[in-house]
Amino acid sequence: MADTLVYRAEGAAVANGTDLYGFTVTQWQLPATYPPFAAILFVPTTWLPVPALKVVFVVGNLVLLALLVRLSCRFAGLPARPPLVIAAVAAGLWLEPVFQTLLFGQINLALVCLVLWDLSRDEEAIGKGFALGVAAGVKLTPAVFILYLLITGRVRAGLTALASFTATVLLGALVLPHASVDFWTRRIFETARVGKAWIVDNQSLQGLFARVLHTPEPGAVWAVAAALTAVAGLWLARRAASGARGVLVTALTALLVSPISWSHHWVWCVPLLAVLIAEGRRRTAAAVAAVFLARTLWLVPHQGAADLQLPWWQQAFASPYPLLGLALLALAVRHEQAPPEPVLMPGPRVTAAKELSTRTGAL
Repeated sequence: MADTLVYRAEGAAVANGTDLYGFTVTQWQLPATYPPFAAILFVPTTWLPVPALKVVFVVGNLVLLALLVRLSCRFAGLPARPPLVIAAVAAGLWLEPVFQTLLFGQINLALVCLVLWDLSRDEEAIGKGFALGVAAGVKLTPAVFILYLLITGRVRAGLTALASFTATVLLGALVLPHASVDFWTRRIFETARVGKAWIVDNQSLQGLFARVLHTPEPGAVWAVAAALTAVAGLWLARRAASGARGVLVTALTALLVSPISWSHHWVWCVPLLAVLIAEGRRRTAAAVAAVFLARTLWLVPHQGAADLQLPWWQQAFASPYPLLGLALLALAVRHEQAPPEPVLMPGPRVTAAKELSTRTGAL
């Protein structure tokens, strides 16, 4: 639960007035990487001893997984009966991103719940977008959904999200002015600070290209691929508008184009599976579940610099999530380009027969 210990150290830095971005903890020498606002929220983690804090994070993530299952069912239009939710939580624990979230003591489930709850609310709901902005203030990647709201015409919700995100930045600057200047002018650009982009843990396009090209800096190749993916993904999201497909396409796009998307960031697999099942795509859902259950990225050599020396036949095993994400976006493009099914208008005889049946009580 290394990330839990980082969160605790961030909270301690705020409480003790020490340099928020000047420490490293755990045997992996991990630094703080979140905005100052997140560090403020982590202050309560210092109130418990480490063993108790770990228990709280495990139990909390289990509760959040159950909440995510319920939200995903509502999002997809599936029944959320208690036996179904319990079974889905038990199965969901074996999905690699969910398992890794518990293993590291991460906050991914909390952020996805905030975003999914907010985006699945009624368009006229009071404060729609606020929770999304808060999630972006904790960890910047959810900010892509603010753009999604704006390009799909939901300007009020998008501006609300932008306002709440801005409020988190201002709060961080008010409480931690020096740390805020440090983060927003320097630390935010230090991708290497988050971790090595080429290791198998990174399931973004940058990680994929780094391993395929056997270089820690894929450079322009990755930049062009990420730009094209971003344009295609946002176009698809705009075409899908406010439906479930638009939200999932946006999530997949963010995971693909982000410089670093650790495997546990892919907890969006839970609502993805729910939507595929609701749409009757059982085979696709089974294939997606198999990818997230297989853990192939941990089966290839990944000690030291072995990630950069993988032969061609191991590349797919090392990058299952970005390849799956690209495949799903390709399927979405195919769906958008498919001609609409013809609508058969009833002819005079059919209409007359229906009217007669209705009058005689046959229907």
